[in-house]
Amino acid sequence: MPLTFHILPDLGLVYVRYSGAIRLDETLDAFAEYAKHPDCRPGQKQLVDLREVTEVDFDYPALFRMQAQKAERFHVPGASTLVAYLAGSPETIRVARTAQRSWDGISDVIARMFTDEADALGFLGLPQTNLRALLVRTA
Repeated sequence: MPLTFHILPDLGLVYVRYSGAIRLDETLDAFAEYAKHPDCRPGQKQLVDLREVTEVDFDYPALFRMQAQKAERFHVPGASTLVAYLAGSPETIRVARTAQRSWDGISDVIARMFTDEADALGFLGLPQTNLRALLVRTA
């Protein structure tokens, strides 16, 4: 599957990695799986790595409908969710910015787009400066 997620409970972090084509149905399936996972908790930080995406195969109105479903899950009074989108190409930057904007007006979710790992990890309040160090630390 070109979409994977790993919950790092000791860091309160979910690392989501896309590769290949982004498909809305796979994203919805993965989100449903995450929501049922025993380590899923309100307020977990989200690091969404889009750097290995080669194709985007969904319509943007459907993206906004999906984000509304996610907002229902993330809405827990007093528990904000930080979301860092990590992008690298013009297309993934466009996707990340669109996803980021879809959270506008939702006070429980603070989303930002980054092209630098250290900046994304810093935004999430993590001491690591690169993803490799983060994943090695938790392996």
